[in-house]
Amino acid sequence: MAKIVISTFGSLGDVHPKIALALELRRRGHSVVFSLMEFYREKIESLGFALVPLRPNIDPEDKELARQLMDAEKGTETILKKLIFPNLRPMYEDLTAAVEGADLLITGEIVYAAKSVVEKTGIKWISTSLAPISLFSAHDPNVYPTAQWYGSLRFLPVAFHQNIFKFMTWTIRDWFEPYRDFRRSLGLDENHDAIFFGKNSDLLHLALFSKVLARPQPDWHVPTLQTGFCFYDGQNDTGKMPEGLTEFLENGEPPIVFTLGSAAVMDARDFFEESAKAAKILNRRAVLLYGVYNEPPKGLSDKIAGYDYAPYSLVFPKAACVVHQGGVGTTAQVLRAGVPQLFMPYSHDQPDNAARCERLGTARVISRENYAAENAANHLRALLYDPDYKIKANAARKIIAEEHGTETACDAIEEILRK
Repeated sequence: MAKIVISTFGSLGDVHPKIALALELRRRGHSVVFSLMEFYREKIESLGFALVPLRPNIDPEDKELARQLMDAEKGTETILKKLIFPNLRPMYEDLTAAVEGADLLITGEIVYAAKSVVEKTGIKWISTSLAPISLFSAHDPNVYPTAQWYGSLRFLPVAFHQNIFKFMTWTIRDWFEPYRDFRRSLGLDENHDAIFFGKNSDLLHLALFSKVLARPQPDWHVPTLQTGFCFYDGQNDTGKMPEGLTEFLENGEPPIVFTLGSAAVMDARDFFEESAKAAKILNRRAVLLYGVYNEPPKGLSDKIAGYDYAPYSLVFPKAACVVHQGGVGTTAQVLRAGVPQLFMPYSHDQPDNAARCERLGTARVISRENYAAENAANHLRALLYDPDYKIKANAARKIIAEEHGTETACDAIEEILRK
């Protein structure tokens, strides 16, 4: 039996795949400890795992911070400059304490102290990515929040995308200075690249997403194993089906489900009110999952139900269509359910996930600025009444059902442990 530390930073979309890994690793006899924000303690301990706090910690009720972090233009920059880089030393200290006596460290995105902990302690390390955008391939170019027009240039040669990416990294070179200072303070090489091509483990990197979103590319980090999605949606802890929702889903035509995940929902604005209006325009039943920190939206009725939270795996397969922000966790659950989807992306990986599903033929995309009842209803008409969307969504569902991402990832993890 090995002791394994799993660490990640972010929303439930970041944490849930790691819980899926932890549950399977524990079933195989290993001991798993989490290094996460203190905010997740109740959730993690209710599953029987220990949690070692990881700084920085975020107030889950701070809606102004949530708005800044989800901003399409500045969201990623804010996360790095305001949260991660000023807290590299506390993150390093917390993660060092967490790995004491452990056999393996598994990390998610932006745990930028991980490489330094590995170099100082010698612990085995496996890194992970949840979405294709994290691998920065010039052979399979991404769509970035600050340059969503870039998707129209995918047809250009690889060399073009390589040069564009070099220019992009050059323009943000000053972001690295706090990281360089931190590395110097530890006596480590200050020129290590924590954001782009030096952030992944040389032992093993796991791409925890399905090949329906992206297939392996020649310029992916080596070694990388693509496993497929690792699914968990809270049903073993606090994520229970709310009273009345099962009956609503089963008594009537499949509803349209509107949700903004666990992070974007903190900056919902009028999304749920406009969504209720769109459902009324279409004369369709709907479910609004409006978030635990928000009040029930206006427009609820016998045909339009509202709940603060529900496990996606129990709701989405009963839906006619899902409208959401495009986080990879939500996207994965919709693809798994085999239903069409309408994206309203905010920031980070969301525009790229949206573009990939649109190219797949399972989705349409609407911008936040254009999200109003009439516009949303027009997109939904196409998704609901053009059978091609459902056919392609069902084809994607079948591929995902055959991937067994969690088991594949844990097989690879155990192989590293045996080395």
